Amino acid sequence: MQPDLWSLYRQMLRSRLFEEVVAMLWREGLISGEMHLGTGEEAAIAGVVDHLREGDAMALDHRGTAAMLMRGVDPVSLLREFLGRSDGLCSGMGGHMHLFAPELLAASSGIVGASGPAAAGFALAGVSLRPGSLAVSFAGEGATNQGMMMEAMNLAIAWKLPVVFVCKDNTLAITTPSQAVTGAPLVERARGFGMPAREVDGSDVEAVWLAAGEAQERARLGGGPTFLNVHCVHLEGHFLGDVLLRMRRRPLEGMGPRAGELIRAVTRRKGAPLRQRVAGLESILSLVARQDDKLLEQGDPIPKTRLRLAGEPARLEPLEHAIFEEIQETLKAALLPADDSSESSPAVQLQEDKAYDSSPSVDSSPAVEMRANNGLQADPGSDAQQADEEGEQ
Repeated sequence: MQPDLWSLYRQMLRSRLFEEVVAMLWREGLISGEMHLGTGEEAAIAGVVDHLREGDAMALDHRGTAAMLMRGVDPVSLLREFLGRSDGLCSGMGGHMHLFAPELLAASSGIVGASGPAAAGFALAGVSLRPGSLAVSFAGEGATNQGMMMEAMNLAIAWKLPVVFVCKDNTLAITTPSQAVTGAPLVERARGFGMPAREVDGSDVEAVWLAAGEAQERARLGGGPTFLNVHCVHLEGHFLGDVLLRMRRRPLEGMGPRAGELIRAVTRRKGAPLRQRVAGLESILSLVARQDDKLLEQGDPIPKTRLRLAGEPARLEPLEHAIFEEIQETLKAALLPADDSSESSPAVQLQEDKAYDSSPSVDSSPAVEMRANNGLQADPGSDAQQADEEGEQ
């Protein structure tokens, strides 16, 4: 059985454009706190969620927007939750990290590694209450070093629980190279627990779909858990306003305030030997260099999938246009007042220019076109961005 690339592309593009709107609202100061987007992870999510059935459960990390959206959560309710409104998915109390959709057996947590034991719990309940169901755990590779994640994997094997552990591996635990704090390749560690494990290219939604299908079939048939190490990218870094990306994209603004501190740290008399301090500075600069947008875009699953569909523009253009229209309507609906009072909505909206009036470029992502055509790029001087920068200095 082969995947429906059209359906998967629709899910991925819908998630990407939704999160572009989230980014716009955050930069306008309408969404408070940190914002962890899943842009770049869409294939890792869609390829797994597409197999889920009624009664299956999802345990998500702090980057759960895409999975919730693809699983069927109302996008207006989700966006209102991020805005902190009482008519949001969790009455405005969960933000974007602590989401709960009980009817879909889907929950997210900002506690790193918590999706492991949550998925094991979902699966244990499912064995008795929903035979043939399974649970999926989504987490980053940094979370695999948490004790509770390893305990959950151990129990899943010992009790043969129907769990699929999906590791979304972007090689960075915030700003720490994961390889520097991980004792062995993750697939080898998972196999050490006694479960099947494999590496998957997270920019190839078909590869993810096939690997996830095999893992889920095994779980449903009583074969126990599987570990998938899905290699992906975070196009906006760890969170919006990510310091490494800011240093790379706007060196004077991003690096300037820190240059003096770095020079003083290297040249001061006390402390570690000079050679070690220079090596530390080099490691910081190498991390910044890795945040090259061109390199990140090579791992972007959306243009790769789109390229495979570009031979049918008569089908592709209406699909993209319909998704664009849906996200526009979602934004308008989410910003409406909670009641019919005369309270006005925030003055944030997409321009009427349509992103797909002309033939889509095979070389570019529709999400990028949407940003360009609808002014979603933030003003570098926006209040939200300035506050974020000041908070990190």
